[in-house]
Amino acid sequence: MTRAALAVDLGGTDLRAAVVEATGRVAAFASTPTDAKGGPEAVIAQMVALLERVRAETPDADIIGLGVGAPGPLDPEAGIVVDAPTLVGWRNVPLAAILSKRLGCAVRLENDANAAALGEWRFGAGQGTQSMVFVTVSTGIGGGVIVDGHLLHGRRGLAGEIGHMTISERPVRCACGGVGCWEAFASGTALAREASQLAASGGASEIGRLAGPDPITGRHVAEAARQGDGPALNLLDEEARWLGIGLANLLHLYSPERVILGGGVGSLLPMMQERIRHTIGERAMAAFRDVPVVQAALGRNAGLVGAASLMLPEAS
Repeated sequence: MTRAALAVDLGGTDLRAAVVEATGRVAAFASTPTDAKGGPEAVIAQMVALLERVRAETPDADIIGLGVGAPGPLDPEAGIVVDAPTLVGWRNVPLAAILSKRLGCAVRLENDANAAALGEWRFGAGQGTQSMVFVTVSTGIGGGVIVDGHLLHGRRGLAGEIGHMTISERPVRCACGGVGCWEAFASGTALAREASQLAASGGASEIGRLAGPDPITGRHVAEAARQGDGPALNLLDEEARWLGIGLANLLHLYSPERVILGGGVGSLLPMMQERIRHTIGERAMAAFRDVPVVQAALGRNAGLVGAASLMLPEAS
């Protein structure tokens, strides 16, 4: 039988489950829109149903446990979701214990960004390193930090909230309630905000045309930039500058061998690489400037693969 683990990636929009083999291969996958307003019981029922589905697709797999990636803050040691802001009613939910009782297997819980970092480290773009930083840039900015071969947890597993470094005195409020966070300036939400303001002033007609009646998103900016649209290219250049500022801070803090960029905006790295490197060159000390910034290799599967790796023997 093939040794494998179950995995869940709990998101505010989508709930995803998989069976992941010890090699990192996803052997079965299922997803459904998350019942984010239904409360913990409704979402846990969704998890169990998805896990039963993927388990049925892999009858020959030797399942050794379940790894769950969930939005923080959470306590990985206690297996408790402390407060998931994108999910209604998720305060101090002992998710690992509940799932273990329902499924009859060992369960480990981890911050979703940390789980993605583990996935990239063990099976993706971080293979071969002992110290790396994974940065996911999408709706917000999250990340996970591997230091000397260990995932950095900190008090109650709250380390690595890199999106909430203060990088500007400009009074731009972040979704966390703070002001001046990296996430408020360099996330996909921030990119969409800047593009929307530019389009409203008449300065981004192509982006507005691509969006049509729908709200402008980072995807519209990327599409226009690929077509050579000047305002879109300028927006991406500014996005890359903000990313470079934050990445320079991370280089100084953690001294990684590699920085890995994931998420929807992270996938635009080839279009932003030059500006990011230039900004790092301006702001980082000389000893840190040669650290490569590379694109994530596992895509949307990083969180699932990393969550599964919590249970796989190589993760110990």
